[in-house]
Amino acid sequence: MSQRISGIHHVTAITSDAQKNIDFYCGVLGLRLVKRTVNFDDPRSYHLYYGDELGRPGTILTFFAWPGAHRGRIGAPQVSSTAFAIPKSSIDFWKRRLEAASISYEIAPTRFGDQVVTFTDFDGMQIELVATNDPRAPWSAGAVPVEHAIRGFHSVSLSENDQEVTAEVLIKTMGFTAAGVDGNRFRYVGADASGGVVDLLSVPGSKAGAMGAGTVHHVAFRTPDDASEAKWRRQLTEEGFHVSPVMDRNYFHSIYFREPGGVLFEIATDIPGFAVDEPAASLGMELKLPAQFESARASIESHLPKIRLPQGANS
Repeated sequence: MSQRISGIHHVTAITSDAQKNIDFYCGVLGLRLVKRTVNFDDPRSYHLYYGDELGRPGTILTFFAWPGAHRGRIGAPQVSSTAFAIPKSSIDFWKRRLEAASISYEIAPTRFGDQVVTFTDFDGMQIELVATNDPRAPWSAGAVPVEHAIRGFHSVSLSENDQEVTAEVLIKTMGFTAAGVDGNRFRYVGADASGGVVDLLSVPGSKAGAMGAGTVHHVAFRTPDDASEAKWRRQLTEEGFHVSPVMDRNYFHSIYFREPGGVLFEIATDIPGFAVDEPAASLGMELKLPAQFESARASIESHLPKIRLPQGANS
C-alpha cells in the first residue's frame, strides 16, 4: 500500500448538556476547549472541541451538544470506549481526583501490561485512562498538574459482532499492524503508536448499540494533507466502499465511510488546524461560525444555550 494511517485524529460523541460537558472535560479531565462552533448540519446546536494546547490531531475529543438528547445505548457495532494516555505514575492521582469529583471508577484488569482506570461521564459515555509511557507533552495551563495531565488519545475500543471483517480493513486497507490479543480484545496499531491504537472487542450476538447522548458518533483517522486525502478517497472507492465527497470542516477536510462491521469512519487532514480563525492563545473563547452561517449569527446565537468557561478551561 502507498500510504498508512498514522493514528486517531479525533473522536466525536453526543452530549445532552453543553455546560455539564464543558465542566467535565475541562474542569475534571483538564482538557482545553480549543473550539466552540456549531454543528455544520444543525447550526442551532453547539459543536465543542477539546484537546491539548493547540488541539493537535490525536488529542481531539468533540461533542455534538443536543440539549435533552435521549440516552444512547452502548453495544455493537459501535465505538464503545475512548481511552486517554496518562503517565504511568499517575494512577493514584487520578483515583483521588475522580473521588473528589464524586465520579465512580473501576480499575480494570491490566491490559497489555498497562493499568487502566474506567469510568463514565454524566451522559454515560465510557472513558478510560491508560497509564503508559507516552512522549507527547500535555497542555500545561489546564486544571490538572502537568505531571499528571492527559497526553492525548491512547486508543478507541470498537465492539464488533465479527471483528475479523473490521480487522481486514484496518490491516489491508488502512495499514494497521496486529499487536496482540487479550481475551476478546484484538489490538491493532497505526504507523504512530502514540494515539494510534484501535482495539476490536469481539462480542458476537451482543445487543445492538443505539445512537444518543453518551455514545460515540464516529471516529476519525489522520492523514497529512489534501493530496493524501484524495488518494484515500480513490483507494477506498476502488475497494468498493461508499465514500462521501471531501467535506470542508474549516479546521480539517474529511471523508466518511462505514467499515464492514458498521462503525462510521472518517479520514481527516492534519491541516489547517484550530488556529486558522482565532489566535492560539485564545482558542475556544469565542463562538466561531463557518462562513455560510455568518449572516445568521444573531439568530443562531439567540437559540444556543448560554455557557460559561470554568476555571482551567482555557489559558
